[in-house]
Amino acid sequence: MSNYSTCYKCGAKLGGDDIAIYRKLVTRNADEFLCIDCLADFYKTTRQAIEERIDYYRKSGECTLFR
Repeated sequence: MSNYSTCYKCGAKLGGDDIAIYRKLVTRNADEFLCIDCLADFYKTTRQAIEERIDYYRKSGECTLFR
């Protein structure tokens, strides 16, 4: 069953950026998502690095997930 409202690892409420970056970095076909903090942990990086990547995609204007 699809879950677009909470992180499947920690249960945190998801926003649009959480879903978009998960789809961009993991799989476009996802129906369960990690929040930004859990995604950063998954990739062994920081929340700031994920947020910088989101900002990059948004400013590039080429990724439809961040329009």
